[in-house]
This record gives sequence, structure tokens and C-alpha cells, in this order.
Amino acid sequence: MQTLTTAKRLLGPGPCNASPSVLEALARPLVGHMDPEFFDLMESTKSLLRKLFQTENKVTFPVSGTGSSGMEFLLVNFLEPGDTLVVGVNGVFGGRIAALSEKLGANVIRVEQEWGRAVDLEAFNKAILERRPKIAALVNGETSTGVYQNVEGVSDVCKETDTLFFIDCVTSLAGMPVCIDDWGVDLAFSGTQKCLGVPPGLAPVTISDRALNVYRKRSKPTPSFYFDLDAILAYVDGEGGRSYHHTAPISMAFALEAALQEIVDEGLEARWKRHAEAATYLREQMSVFGFTPLVPEGERLNPLTTLYLPEGFDEAKVRGALLNKHDIEVGAGLGPLAGKIWRIGLMSSNASKVSVDLLVDALKGYL
Repeated sequence: MQTLTTAKRLLGPGPCNASPSVLEALARPLVGHMDPEFFDLMESTKSLLRKLFQTENKVTFPVSGTGSSGMEFLLVNFLEPGDTLVVGVNGVFGGRIAALSEKLGANVIRVEQEWGRAVDLEAFNKAILERRPKIAALVNGETSTGVYQNVEGVSDVCKETDTLFFIDCVTSLAGMPVCIDDWGVDLAFSGTQKCLGVPPGLAPVTISDRALNVYRKRSKPTPSFYFDLDAILAYVDGEGGRSYHHTAPISMAFALEAALQEIVDEGLEARWKRHAEAATYLREQMSVFGFTPLVPEGERLNPLTTLYLPEGFDEAKVRGALLNKHDIEVGAGLGPLAGKIWRIGLMSSNASKVSVDLLVDALKGYL
């Protein structure tokens, strides 16, 4: 079996490198998933997540699974066959929300947008007003295109139509503003492997009281054991004792708490600024080689930058050389952008000029 001897600089779309304190937390001695020590850890993690999401939502916790499990957890609990969902689709992950919702029997209304641009909120809000859906969904940080979606004002339309407002903030959380209560978001999910700086394996979610009231009116129980909200709440909520539901990933919970404490200690605004400065520096340095931004200014996702490739550039060959010879990972384009762009992640501790300089120095031998 091959042994990794060199730490790679992970500058792709995720995962990113974890900090020493997070790696140390992963190596802590295990405790049982029904141990009071673990329940204390769970409560601490939930409190820290509320700070990160900027919410007072009581139901805020990490789902056991990677980022996509957070999406599935929310949709399987809050959608029933015949419900209507309006979703903005401007990349892979808006399309993923639409595809899963269709599998769950929902009537899905797609508000399509060119890849590399934010969803037109006028068209999105119009669809909500016309179709009055149960859920309206937007991807706040579209990892396939590097778009940061403005969502302000959408909740006003959602409240007018008794619609739940749902966002995917997997790549934006802890790297750019995510303001659940101020934005009026009812359902949100993220993942640990991006700006939180934790290995993949947990999906933080938050659910508003308004959404819980809707959930209580389901006509049938949630068609899932693993993602059943009531059963999970009996385990993670703690009121009236704890009921076993599943074996939680103990080591990942240790790592998440350590990372969240790092983030709170740094300060959210300072962290957002650091990610913004790193992204600006990256675009400046890469422009020398002929890389140009896919996303226009004002719609860019700082933790994940998408750049058009220089003319005649053999992206697969150079990307492979960066990984195999320089231990630097960058991401390729997806879907219609495959072979046309790179996706470069500057997330968590990797959001620094040091990361950019390492990448630029390595590229000089190929351009």
C-alpha cells in the first residue's frame, strides 16, 4: 500500500488542508457516542455553529455525512410528493437540488441562469409569486462556477407566499458572509471540508422555528430512517434525555469543535476579509499568465476562484504536473466549463498569499 510522505497543498474545490489543532483533535482518544462527555461536546458545537450561521435557531447541528447529506436531510424532511419547489440553477449544485427534489416527487420549477453568473433575483422572485412553492432554494456559494449569490430580499417574497427559504452555503460558510437570521433563511446546510477547514464527514444544518412548524404538518412520516428529523432530534437535542439513533462520527465532532473555536477566535469579519484579500491577490498574480475571471466583479465567491485558461494551455497536463511534481492540487471545470476553466480554492488556512505564491512559482515552469 502506498504511503503518503508529503503533505499536499489542497487548492482545489475542497477538501482543503486542516490546521494542526484540527488534526490534533482528530487524534483524541475516542469516547462513546452516548457518553456524557460527548453530549457536552455536542452542545458546545451547536452553540459555536449558531455563531457561525449567525442565527438563534435552536435546531442547529452537524448531520453525520458529507455536505450533500445536509441537502438530502433537509429535502427529505421538508418535501413531500406533490409539493412545489422553485430552485435557481446556475451550476452543478443548483441542478443537484432540483434532481433530488424530483426524485422525492416534488414539482420542480427551475429558474435557469448562465453558468458563471448569479441567478436573476427578479426572475426568481417572480417564480415564487406565481407558483407559491413550499420551498424556494438558492445556492449561496456555487462551487462549480465560483458564484456568490446575493439572497437579500428573497425572504420577504417567501413570507408573502408561505414559502420556506432554503440555501446551500457549503462553500461560503466561514469564508464570506452567511447571515441566516438577517436574510430570513429557514433551511440551510453546509459542509466541513471547505472554509471550516475540517476533513469531509459532517454537514452543519440550521432550521428555523417557522420551518419546524411546517414540518409538524407533514401528511406522512419522513421516508428515511437515517435522516428522520424527529429521531435525530431525540439524540442531538437532549430535552428529556437522549435516545440512541446512530453512531455519530466522534473524531469528526472533535475536529469540528476545534475548527469552530479557531474561527470564533479569529473573528468572522476578519476571516471574511482574509479570504477576500487572498482571492484578489490570486486573480492579480494569475492574470500575468493570461488567466481571466469567469465571474464578474460583485458576484465572485472568494473562497473558490474560477479562471478562464490562457489560449493553447494544456490544462490537464499542467494540472497533473502540479499535483504529481509539486504536491499542489487545483480543480478542473465541470459540465459546460470542463476544459475551459480552473477552480482554485483558497479556503480556511489556505486563504493566504503563501498559497498563491506557491502555486504561481510552480506554474512558472509551464507557462
